[in-house]
Amino acid sequence: MNPEISKIFSEMALFFNMQDDVFRYRAYEKGALILDNLSRDVSDIYKTEGVKGLVDLQGIGRGMAEKIEEYIKTGHIKEYEALKKKMPVDMEELTAIEGLGPKGVKVLYKELSVKNLKDLERAARAGKIRNLTGFGEKTEKNILEGIEFVKKNRGRMLLGYAWPRAQHLIEEFRGMKEVTEVSTAGSLRRRCETVGDMDILVAVENSSAPAEAGAELILDKFVSMKGVEKVWGRGPTKASIRVKGNFDIDLRVVPKESWGAALQYFTGSKSHNIKLRQIAIDKKLKLNEYGLFRGNKKIAGKTEEEVYKALGLDYIEPELREDTGEIEAMLCAVSDTAHRHVRCRTPHICSLPKVIEYDSLQGDLQVQTNWTDGDHSIEEMAKEAKRLGRKYIAITDHTKALAMTGGSDEKKLMRQMVEIDKLNKKISGIKILKGAEVNILKDGSLDIEDEVLAKLDVVGVSVHTSLKMSKKDMTERILRAIKNPNVDILFHPTGRLLKKRDPYDVDMEQIINMAVKTNTILEINAHPERLDLKDEHIRMGVGLGAKFVIDSDAHNYEHLKYLEFGIAQARRGWAEASDVLNTLPIDEFLGKLK
Repeated sequence: MNPEISKIFSEMALFFNMQDDVFRYRAYEKGALILDNLSRDVSDIYKTEGVKGLVDLQGIGRGMAEKIEEYIKTGHIKEYEALKKKMPVDMEELTAIEGLGPKGVKVLYKELSVKNLKDLERAARAGKIRNLTGFGEKTEKNILEGIEFVKKNRGRMLLGYAWPRAQHLIEEFRGMKEVTEVSTAGSLRRRCETVGDMDILVAVENSSAPAEAGAELILDKFVSMKGVEKVWGRGPTKASIRVKGNFDIDLRVVPKESWGAALQYFTGSKSHNIKLRQIAIDKKLKLNEYGLFRGNKKIAGKTEEEVYKALGLDYIEPELREDTGEIEAMLCAVSDTAHRHVRCRTPHICSLPKVIEYDSLQGDLQVQTNWTDGDHSIEEMAKEAKRLGRKYIAITDHTKALAMTGGSDEKKLMRQMVEIDKLNKKISGIKILKGAEVNILKDGSLDIEDEVLAKLDVVGVSVHTSLKMSKKDMTERILRAIKNPNVDILFHPTGRLLKKRDPYDVDMEQIINMAVKTNTILEINAHPERLDLKDEHIRMGVGLGAKFVIDSDAHNYEHLKYLEFGIAQARRGWAEASDVLNTLPIDEFLGKLK
């Protein structure tokens, strides 16, 4: 139920923003985020603890708690429905367009009766938007480009939003006595940036009658869950449903004895599996979701490790199973040295890496606070980071050229440094580093004077404006910035927003080479809407000798949990712990900076 209420709160926040109700906008935006990251389902909390249990959730006030109660009891929230009746627009669909916020949606509805993406496209193609106050011909053109981008990405969910939903579902089935194993599968288990649907695999005991009974109970529970809008189909071992939010989930039940083979098969990718089946054929074996067979005899299938080993391979991590050379690299590593560069698709990597583990990070080097556009204070962010096991964080509020965030100028940065010194004396167990997310201006210069930058522990730079420059100009802009001796990290290097905005046009090979030459670190931004760098650029950077940090880009203390998605991205890019500098203790990390 958390995802359903989170979606409603998120839309209510946008409606309140439209009405200039800043307090409730921020409250409901925060409430949606809290529900997204909550480990327990709110219906369970309400069942055992009532409204008081909901109010006790940090960030959920009584008003929101009562609306959660209302939804649990009735399946509706009256205030939400009243807001939609007053402004009958598809807020989620329209605000998915880059640069179009709630205020713009309000103008478009009142002036042109735009309610949804179809209305918006019709108005833009008719040239009606350019004449509205605050829009113009350029904005109209950008809206049309944004519509095409959204249409291209429709039907996919960001990894960072699908993953917690999957974990809620897995916990539901893990509590059933019939279930021996449960896991995500498909693109979700491979931690792809976006997923088209959610695949869940469940194992039951092997003997046929109990297995059949167990499968039936599991599928009964699955198709009757709260939030199910449609059952696409159901068989003896599989069911497919659509849940609120237009998201599809497939669940398969397999016997425990075939768990490993099924998990490998349904995790994919398709092209990775084709390569494995060919290896099996070459060995006169047969591989499918039931196991690995020699004739009619099953020789492997209980675990994935067993399947790979029987094929003559070491275990390949799910994030690497994309047929981007992982099988060739594995074969290369076990073949004669003389044949390595012949068989390996990527000559600089002739064996699979020992990819970075999920609990490897000691620090987080991009954290925003309420000094600019964050929701919480430096102290609140530091205490939550400490609770999550971080040893250090860098406070990197925006700087003055990004005026809409209330960005810091030189004087404000100096005041913040004094505040951080005080907090470091007050809070033990975590070190707060002085930093900033400094804007790279159009000519490649920075919007904070070098004299002040030199006083910071960590200087990150990023592009936020003039995103449509030519490839040559954008590349030269970033190259100039990272040559600055005060610049330590290039934040979200390509500027993309998944499902919303393409990366700006830039020569990443040139950027990576200059980063290596100037000892500039490349960020792997873990925010679900960014995941920037993409995996292929991380892998390029690994091959060229670049160093990385993985950061949450937190604007709220709930965002600090996003680091795992950045780690997933690093793993997909074949990065090892030694490639990622915030795996190091603080003194060693600081020693690696310019």
